[in-house]
Order: sequence, then C-alpha cells, then structure tokens
Amino acid sequence: MNNTTKYFLAILACSVIFFIYAIIGSVLGWKAGGGAIPVLIFGFLIKTVWKAIIGTKESNVSTSSKKVVILTIFLLLVLPPIVYFYVTRGFNTFMKLEVVGEKNHKIAEFSFINQNSEVVNNDSFKGNIYITNFFFTSCPTICPIMTKNMAYVQKQLAVYPDIKFLSHTVDPQNDTPKKMLDYVNDLKAKNVYINLANWDFVTGDKDALYAIAQSYFVNVSMDSLAPGGFLHSEYFVLIDKEGRVRSGIDQYNNPVGVYDGTNEAQMKDLINDVKVLMAEYKRPTKEKENEK
Repeated sequence: MNNTTKYFLAILACSVIFFIYAIIGSVLGWKAGGGAIPVLIFGFLIKTVWKAIIGTKESNVSTSSKKVVILTIFLLLVLPPIVYFYVTRGFNTFMKLEVVGEKNHKIAEFSFINQNSEVVNNDSFKGNIYITNFFFTSCPTICPIMTKNMAYVQKQLAVYPDIKFLSHTVDPQNDTPKKMLDYVNDLKAKNVYINLANWDFVTGDKDALYAIAQSYFVNVSMDSLAPGGFLHSEYFVLIDKEGRVRSGIDQYNNPVGVYDGTNEAQMKDLINDVKVLMAEYKRPTKEKENEK
C-alpha cells in the first residue's frame, strides 16, 4: 500500500469518526463540542486511527499530493457533518415522553389546603413539572412506602429547578393540615428525606379529591373491607408544565402511563423520564421555531 493510499484511508477513517461524533452531539444537544471529555475522546480516537494507518515515520508523499487528498476528503466527508451539526443543534431530535390520555386532556381545575393551611391550586404549579400521588396518614400498608419512594425521587431531583411534588389525602375527614404535618415530621424523624419547600400534602372536599383522581387516571374510593378503610392507587403520575399527563414507554413501545410508587426500579425510570421531560423544555423544537 503506497503512502497516498494510506493518507486517503486515514483521512477517510477519521472523517467517519467525526461524522459519528457530530451525530451524537446533535442528538445529545452538545454545544461547543460537548465539553472537555467528548473532545478529548474524539481527539484520542483520531490520533490512534491516524497512527495505526500512517505509522510514526515521515511520509514520502509530496506536500501538494497531501493537500489534494486532504481537501478532497474534507469537502466530501467532513464538511457535510459539520454543516449538519450546526444546522440541527439546539433542536429536539431525541425521543420525547408520551402524552397520556385523549387529545387536549389536561388536569382539571382544583383547589385544596396543604399541611401549612395554605391554598394549593393549579396556579401553584404554573411553570413547573410535578409528580403526584394519593395517600392517607393512617394507611397501614403501602402509603409509608410510597411516601418514602417519593422522597427518594425528590432527593435525586433536588438539583433541578421547576419541579414540585403533590400528595393528596383520600381521607380528608381525618387528615387535617396538622395531622399531615405530623405525618411528615414522623417520617423525617425516621431519616426520610422530605423537603416541604416544593412538596405539598393536601386535603379538602372529599368529592373534589376523588374527582381530581380521575383527571390523573387513577382510582380512589372508600372501602370498609380495605386496610384502613380506603382503596387508592399506588401509582405516581408525572404532569408537565401544560398540565398534561406524561410518561415513558415500555419494552413494547406502549406508554407506561403511570409509575408504581412501591417499586424502586420504576422510581429510577420516573427520575430518568423527568430528566427527559426537562430536556424538552430546555431545547426548542422545530415546530416552535416555525410558529415564530
């Protein structure tokens, strides 16, 4: 293999690496190369491939021949991915979360009272993603587990802005603001991380609480045969800034819809899906650009 061919193959291989780098950068929304680590990895791969093909000895190829080969390969293989990367950067080209429910379905209007006797309504979550569930303070079975798992999710997402948490009681007759606050403090005394700065535990009119559950696509009801006298869903529901139910997809590409609040593995899925949803708001979509 002559030296000209070696240079051609080396530049071709490096161009392929750059093309893959550019595509990954576009999908992940990298700016200015994606930071130090991706750039270092990219540079290391280029250097390794180049040495493997060319070797470390000085080539006998003329300078003019080198320039022709480099310019040709640059125009054919390097320039197109560069253009593609900078044209598409900033646009949302990754998978989005599914919108659950019928078209235009949004969480109905609500107004409840939280553990501090403050009014909590739809406006309280304006501009925020939030995660919601249903519980009651005297629940002898799944509620403490659900609250603990919600606290885990809150802690894992503590560094992110514009996210809140909302827990509705299904026993408003007994769950007063003070009783809910005592419930929270009891869990905190057991080293359960709960930050009330962005987490509301709410009570209110029973019919209104049960009606809002339907808006979240979960079930709650009184049942004298159930532990504690109430049946309620163990699910956590993810709501976007527009008041829509959102979720990831399962292995069969179907929307999961909700997340099992008693399942630690699904809590990790929920955390990942929240991050995906946050990314949707950080990067403009082509549709939004076209609307301007």
